[in-house]
Amino acid sequence: MQINLKTGEKIDDLQLKALKIIQNENDFKFGIDAVLLSHFTKTKRSDEIVDLGTGTGIIPILISGKKRFYRITGLELQEHMADMAMRSVKLNGLEHKIEIIKGNIKSCEEIFKGKKFDVAVTNPPYISKSSGLTGIVKNKAISRHEIECTLEDVVKAASTLLKDFGSIYMVHRPDRLVDIIYYMREYGLEPKIIRYVHPREGKAPNLVLIKGIKGANAGLITEEPLCVYKEDGSYTDEILVIYNIGNRG
Repeated sequence: MQINLKTGEKIDDLQLKALKIIQNENDFKFGIDAVLLSHFTKTKRSDEIVDLGTGTGIIPILISGKKRFYRITGLELQEHMADMAMRSVKLNGLEHKIEIIKGNIKSCEEIFKGKKFDVAVTNPPYISKSSGLTGIVKNKAISRHEIECTLEDVVKAASTLLKDFGSIYMVHRPDRLVDIIYYMREYGLEPKIIRYVHPREGKAPNLVLIKGIKGANAGLITEEPLCVYKEDGSYTDEILVIYNIGNRG
């Protein structure tokens, strides 16, 4: 399909079932956190999924190549990012599976008008409002800093949109884990699984994956840590599997 690109945009091959994504050199680009979150997320064929803060639509597109589901809706505040996501969906011929909506997480009740989802996924801004901006351009700052929405806003929206016993999957930084657990319980999402991601064995984790279930009983499982690199700098076997390296198609 022919897609018109705008200034600074290019099409990147995701090396997964011929999927591609449009990214802009001047905007925040997806990283390993989005890839790990899409792998960590568990879905069923009948699931309706919402991605809170979808950005360029990377998580819905990756999930479409990895998981079974009925439909994904990506919600994105920034108009130009939502536009890129919509065009990436069309580029991949996924309009029947993925919908992109331009809107504010804080207005999710008004946007979805009572609709409920089986699964919520989110890769929210990592840096709290208390941390000062450091000369980052506004577009990138909104993606990285809690400028337009906070962690609490994201968790509250997930709780609002999920069905009873629906699941939320999130990737974040370990230094925000206490906040994540606090807000999850505040809004009725019980933390059930945590997995730390380490750059390599012996190094402190720099990401954490967490699953919560709306209305579930207490009981938290900490899974085996995930290491990204071996000592020689090459990917670990698990990361090779997650990235589908050696098994392209």
